[in-house]
Amino acid sequence: MTWSELAVVVVLVVGLLLWLVWVRASRLDRLHRKVGASRAVVETQLVRRATVAAELATSGLLDPVSSVVVGEAAWAALAASGTGRDVPRGPLPDGLLALLDGDGDGIPDVVPGAAVPGRRGGVESELSAALREVLDDADEVDALAAEPAGDALLAALGAAWYRVQLARRFHNEAVAQTQRVRRGAVVRLLRLAGHAAEPETLEMDDAWPAALPRPGEQPAAGRPVR
Repeated sequence: MTWSELAVVVVLVVGLLLWLVWVRASRLDRLHRKVGASRAVVETQLVRRATVAAELATSGLLDPVSSVVVGEAAWAALAASGTGRDVPRGPLPDGLLALLDGDGDGIPDVVPGAAVPGRRGGVESELSAALREVLDDADEVDALAAEPAGDALLAALGAAWYRVQLARRFHNEAVAQTQRVRRGAVVRLLRLAGHAAEPETLEMDDAWPAALPRPGEQPAAGRPVR
């Protein structure tokens, strides 16, 4: 093999390697964009769920204790998303605003550390638990559904909760795929991830309340069709 032929082979090999690196870098960039987009969708659905929960808490349809529990959890979730000051207050049960407003400015306080990664999942889990305390009881859900406003809120909450579950699943799958690519030898050796932060899954309790019908689901026997 002549020097010219050897040079051609070397150029081809180097070109192939550069192309493979470019393909891997492009794939990683697309995955990071996918994670960002999926996280934005999750955030939107979480805000929607918390907003509906706040509306339920301030609707006057729940007993005072349940209103306080759900209201606190909803405000905390909205504070974690940065939208805690936009929740409609409505006719708050006696003492609810005072309970949520610790500094007397008429606005429920933002939960310290709510926006810290990892804390968000805990805040959303607390909202899920608070809602299940109310919506695990079939009789309680039936009583809410008997009211036109309550039926609409239950339908909106079910739709938002279902979308949260789907969006979080897709987001976590995108994160897992990105993490696998980032752990590859080529990516680590050539630092193809650059300064992009390691994506994290959103871990939270989003188990469905026992008595809340899923969107499109027929109620259990003996319960009114909604």
